[in-house]
Amino acid sequence: MSPQISSPDPQNRPRTGPLEPPAARGRWLIRDLPVIVWLVFLLVVIAAHPGLPVARWLMIHLLVLGAVSHSILVWSKHFAEALLHTPSTEADRKSQSRRLILLNGGTLIVIIGMIASVWTLVLVGAAAVAGAVIWHGLSLWAQARTALASRFASTLHYYLAAAAMLPIGVVLGVILAFGVGDPWHLRLVAAHALINLLGWIGLTVVGTLVTLWPTMLRTKIVPGAEVAARRALPILSIGLAVTLAAALLSQPWAAGIGLIAYLGGIALIGRPFVLAALAKPPREYPTFSAAAAMVWLVICLFATTWVFFTSETWTEATQGFTWLVPALAAGFAAQILFGALSYLLPVVLGGGPNAVRAATMEFARFGTLRITIINVGLAICLLPVPSWVRVLCSGLVALGLAAFLPLVFRGIRASRRAKKNPPEPVTGDRRAQVRALKEERAAEQKQVSRNNLALAAAGLSAVLLAVAGGVAIDPASTAAINETTASAGAAATGETTHVRVEAKDMRFTPATVDVPTGDRLIIDLKNLDDEDVHDLVLATGQDSGRLAPGESTSLDVGIVGEDIDGWCSIAGHRQMGMVFGINVTGGSSPAGADSSRSNSSDAMPGMDHGGDAGGDSTPRNGTDDTGSAAADVDFLADPGADFSARDSELRPASGGVTHKETFTVSEVERTVAADIRQKLWLFNKTMPGPTLRGDVGDVFVITLVNDGSVGHSIDFHAGELAPDKPMRTIPPGESLTYTFKATHSGIWMYHCATMPMSSHIANGMFGAVIIDPPDLPAVDKEFVLVQSELYLGPQGGVVDSQKVRREEPDAVVFNGVANQYDHDPLTARAGERVRFWILNVGPNRSSAFHIIGGQFDTVYKEGTYLIRPDNPEKGASQVLDLETAQGGFVELEFAEEGHYPFVSHKMVDAERGAHGIVDITG
Repeated sequence: MSPQISSPDPQNRPRTGPLEPPAARGRWLIRDLPVIVWLVFLLVVIAAHPGLPVARWLMIHLLVLGAVSHSILVWSKHFAEALLHTPSTEADRKSQSRRLILLNGGTLIVIIGMIASVWTLVLVGAAAVAGAVIWHGLSLWAQARTALASRFASTLHYYLAAAAMLPIGVVLGVILAFGVGDPWHLRLVAAHALINLLGWIGLTVVGTLVTLWPTMLRTKIVPGAEVAARRALPILSIGLAVTLAAALLSQPWAAGIGLIAYLGGIALIGRPFVLAALAKPPREYPTFSAAAAMVWLVICLFATTWVFFTSETWTEATQGFTWLVPALAAGFAAQILFGALSYLLPVVLGGGPNAVRAATMEFARFGTLRITIINVGLAICLLPVPSWVRVLCSGLVALGLAAFLPLVFRGIRASRRAKKNPPEPVTGDRRAQVRALKEERAAEQKQVSRNNLALAAAGLSAVLLAVAGGVAIDPASTAAINETTASAGAAATGETTHVRVEAKDMRFTPATVDVPTGDRLIIDLKNLDDEDVHDLVLATGQDSGRLAPGESTSLDVGIVGEDIDGWCSIAGHRQMGMVFGINVTGGSSPAGADSSRSNSSDAMPGMDHGGDAGGDSTPRNGTDDTGSAAADVDFLADPGADFSARDSELRPASGGVTHKETFTVSEVERTVAADIRQKLWLFNKTMPGPTLRGDVGDVFVITLVNDGSVGHSIDFHAGELAPDKPMRTIPPGESLTYTFKATHSGIWMYHCATMPMSSHIANGMFGAVIIDPPDLPAVDKEFVLVQSELYLGPQGGVVDSQKVRREEPDAVVFNGVANQYDHDPLTARAGERVRFWILNVGPNRSSAFHIIGGQFDTVYKEGTYLIRPDNPEKGASQVLDLETAQGGFVELEFAEEGHYPFVSHKMVDAERGAHGIVDITG
């Protein structure tokens, strides 16, 4: 017997009727195709998300606004027709097609507008989406007015309430896209997500499952289900209203009250849901998937309620809720969508019981394996696990969900094959055949149960392998705790001290904790920063691992018997005050133990934390107290025949008035001097970053993608705009779009503006934007040289922030490498006119650019000409002097062949590497 939707008759018996109205049977491209298209786009974005703008937003909205919303319009209309006994007409079908075109077209325009950062497109697309849903709601309302009374008409009320929610969410989304500052931005994010996920999707799903869930289980609807549904809707609606109002006008705890009411409504309507499952437990993929989706909904509701009640500000609340949104999207929305479609599509394909059965078997293929991978993998992703574990497990979750797509095509093929080969007509003893069929089905069920157990074990094994692989890739993130290091011989008391520590605004709160001697110490660490990544490293070797904004973890310090220092190991964070102390109380140190604080520089050699105490603080080329890589560096050493310096020749602007670029932040090990390599933070893997060029009035649209391991940002001095939004720090994996208009000429610095800014700049995060002065004369050659300083950390390590703080550079360089243009000179010809654009990015030292043997007849500094060739005094300049973040250009003609050194005439810096040669030929 084919699966059919159940709707009770007056005698309280399930009435079976066709799911699809006659006018909608068969293939219908606008109904069937968009979901597949949105899901394909989603998979493409998941695969390519590191290089895409607004990638996280894009993934969530392709699923929720694209695939799920389209399905809601399709299936809520068809369920309403089945429950109200109002078959669809051809006119209804045409009207539905127009609504679907409007919805999907509007969604596409919204997505294009967000990617291109064109708010007008977002507004137009959002209006189309809201219009389609309002039209849909009005259609359902008109349908209800003309229908006869139905026992399950309350399902329609859920659809109408949901249709009222989405336009509110759309308005909030448009405001967010326009750009508002905090605290309104945070409030709107929470309200927008909650009203869409719990209102638009949640109400639709809950209302539908009243009848669909027992139908999928092939059991009767539990008595009283319709009453529970009718009573639950007002509670759910009031809970959502309170949550929305609190998000916009009150504190997080008030929104938590609204969520408690929503949970009460779920509990009321969930009772018949659970009773139906107990009467006939799920056995196939569609029911497993739907059940798992509802479990995720309840888990996320409880977690969000807890987050709201324990958060003092909307910053904390939004961070906690944002952490749960992927679980709501993948665990709830995606699984309910795939589970329902796996049950419904075989019915839509039709063709009789055998065709439906054949298609259903394909949709359910490897069902238990997929369910296990998706749900166990997703659960692990939400735990405080190492980043590589999260990457591999999230990849498995994506594969588990993506398996739905090929199975759709297999199901269609199986249905067509069954239609072409109908079963032989029944002959002979019918009772015997029925008995044989029942025995065959029972044997099949036993085999299915055995297969399910095997597939569940295989899925669990795959997830465990992903966890093991993630740990193997980054074993340092799960370093074992060595109790004896912290205990210093202290006798264990058997007691455990729990402390909660928060990382925010370059501080640990509290900064110190007291622990009785011999107690085991467990630190519950949470990163409450909006933007920055933090960690906690102890001098005894324990490491929390890096925590993105909103993430938390527990650090087991073990038995504590001595005072212990701690700090954040992100470059520069310790120097800005992110230090932590564990103080032992209630006893003296054991005999022979040093009761003074552990010297963190000795305990963790080579880390970014050089100490002020002891050691020679004089700048030198040698190993200092931080384990620097600068020992015995010969900056003039020959790097070898294969060495090639960075191309410094400047090309003309690309043309056009709009310049679009993507800057990807990455962590790359590079040679910065003879035999010295450093792990740099770079824009597009170069130091300096890409040089941009244009004219006054040009518009630059820069998409910043953070593929690093800590938070980063970007600040363009060439633009004039409030820094609040475009210059904000974004955590790893996220992106932002920075748009500015060049209003004045000059050579302008851009750089990472994340604190400590000095360390981010010194580790390679800078570049130049050249805006040509009007009527800039043509020259034969142009070069761009960016002066910066190197503060070397350990070999292969990052910048030594302590040296930056002491202003003790190991090298001063042009374009990122010491003396590189001595080994691979710049070239020009005698008599050619040559322009040198110079930018000093520092972060600390000034520059005095000079070409030995040359004189500058043109000097342009900070937006104005100081000397021009038509100067009546016939004067010239020997130096372009630049403070940090200043720039300009000089021009000259080389009189004869030869080698002309160029330097910073602060001679100690020239000797540190700010030196090169211009090779002039005839």
